[in-house]
Amino acid sequence: MAKTQDWDKTFAKSDKVDVQKVNFKNRYGITLVGDLYIPKERKEKKLPAIAVAGPFGAVKEQASGLYAQKMAENGFITLAFDPSYTGESGGEPRNVSSPEINTEDFSAAVDYLINRDDVNPKGIGIIGICGFGGFGLNAAAIDTRIKGTVAVTMYDMTRVTANGYFDSMDEKARYELKESLNKQRTEDFKNGTYAKAPGLPEKLTGDEPQFVKDYYRYYKTERGFHKRSINSNGNWNMTASLALINMPILAYSDEIRSAVLIIHGDKAHSKYFSEDAFKKLKGDNKELLIIPNANHVDLYDNIEKIPFDKITAFFNENLK
Repeated sequence: MAKTQDWDKTFAKSDKVDVQKVNFKNRYGITLVGDLYIPKERKEKKLPAIAVAGPFGAVKEQASGLYAQKMAENGFITLAFDPSYTGESGGEPRNVSSPEINTEDFSAAVDYLINRDDVNPKGIGIIGICGFGGFGLNAAAIDTRIKGTVAVTMYDMTRVTANGYFDSMDEKARYELKESLNKQRTEDFKNGTYAKAPGLPEKLTGDEPQFVKDYYRYYKTERGFHKRSINSNGNWNMTASLALINMPILAYSDEIRSAVLIIHGDKAHSKYFSEDAFKKLKGDNKELLIIPNANHVDLYDNIEKIPFDKITAFFNENLK
């Protein structure tokens, strides 16, 4: 494992960057905690900067930290942060997701980066992984300070929660789900606790869908396990799903004027999220890149399949 006594990440530490823990607040007063990666060979000049978050249910010590460190090696100041209510970031109750607040978390990271003396304020980008690919696109639709967005192996969490995988849930099934979740709200209030949603199994039986097996092999093994990660060692708050059902993101993604690069694996069960998101985008500065022989989780940490050269070229072009 990459973890050591003084390094709690799931990836090996680079000798080309300096890392420091930082914190900042979002517009809702929630303190977010991040790891700031700074190139050692920065020569005291202002650099472009990138905020990184995701996957959904992960923490900054996992995939987002890997991306941040790699992009810092390639000349950017980067910030991998824990979203509100998760990891080392603040917010109560714990393990809550929100389409509004998780979108805001990206803009709060931009607030922090744009006010640093060593950052070029006109060269700010973001990388969103998995569910935070969707939230990242949503942030780019509202935050004009973001000059480049990379969405990797993205989920639209509002779509999949409201409609099920491959839009298999109809209105009747969705109503039954809402009834169940609102019944749970009543019980949670009465009991003063928050019921937990189902998470990844502690052991595989072999009968699970392939994508569940892929998630397990990342989050539940030495490859990607982290004690603060919801998907590794916890569960989402069950009633958090209500907000995702009721407030769809990407309504105005067709108004994004800044550059967007969407990356997905051709073997990923989730590829249709990226394909459909790309179809809605307008302008000649948008690109969809499909990675051959890559599943959803490969783009979390498989260095051989993550196109870091392409991502670096994209940001070099758009964060000038």
